[in-house]
Amino acid sequence: MAGKRWAYEDFEVGSSLELGSKLVTAEEIVEFASEFDPQPMHLEQAAGEASILGGLSASGWHICGMFMRLLCDSLLLDSTSQGSPGIDEVQWKKPVLAGDRLTARSTVLAKRISSSRPGLGLVSMRAEMINQRGESVFELQNTGMFLSREAAQ
Repeated sequence: MAGKRWAYEDFEVGSSLELGSKLVTAEEIVEFASEFDPQPMHLEQAAGEASILGGLSASGWHICGMFMRLLCDSLLLDSTSQGSPGIDEVQWKKPVLAGDRLTARSTVLAKRISSSRPGLGLVSMRAEMINQRGESVFELQNTGMFLSREAAQ
């Protein structure tokens, strides 16, 4: 863990972190849905168009997975992350359709040192993904656990 870019002390309340972007393809929507969420609107263009979603749409759980990949690549894999005690809230605000480009960011809401583990900090964040039209399609609020630099040594 030594030498990781992000430790507890590096998070500032109110700061936002850009997490990158991802193009969503029809092939990955169908592949994910086939294994994990085989509802028709996630498997077939025609079924998606016939639904209130308006086209072949990604499962909400797929959207969570895409967000997690962006979060890992942009932050967690270069941090002292110790995981998360859970998710407080997740919202799928608009359909994510094949061909959408999603861009993610996370904002630090609060932080504190654990009372039972002094080298461990808890960082509360609110994340959002927006599509190429500037529409918010996903929001998530959770707490991450990060070691302090000293504890990571």
